[in-house]
This record gives sequence, structure tokens and C-alpha cells, in this order.
Amino acid sequence: MREAASRFEEPAARLATTQARTDLTCPACGSSDVAQMLGDNGGVSYVCTSCGHSWS
Repeated sequence: MREAASRFEEPAARLATTQARTDLTCPACGSSDVAQMLGDNGGVSYVCTSCGHSWS
């Protein structure tokens, strides 16, 4: 079981660093509380942790 789990990233590894987050703002509410996530097909998307708006 441990081998299978090692193939996946920890959830915290999917979030942008604090430095990168300061450069992003939510287009819906203007908040800088934005997380970067990896999409299902390897793309990058963003989600606002304040209002829940997501975009890519």
C-alpha cells in the first residue's frame, strides 16, 4: 500500500508557494487568497480560497 501512495503528491504539494500566491488575485472578488492546482489532464488551474471561484 505504501508504494501506491508514494506515486501521488501530497495535497499540500499542489498548492502554490506563498511567493507565487502574492502575484495572483481572484478575478471574481479580488482576493489574493489563491491556490494553484494541477488539473486532471496535467493543466494548471487556480481556485480562490475566499469565494471559491476557479479558473485556468
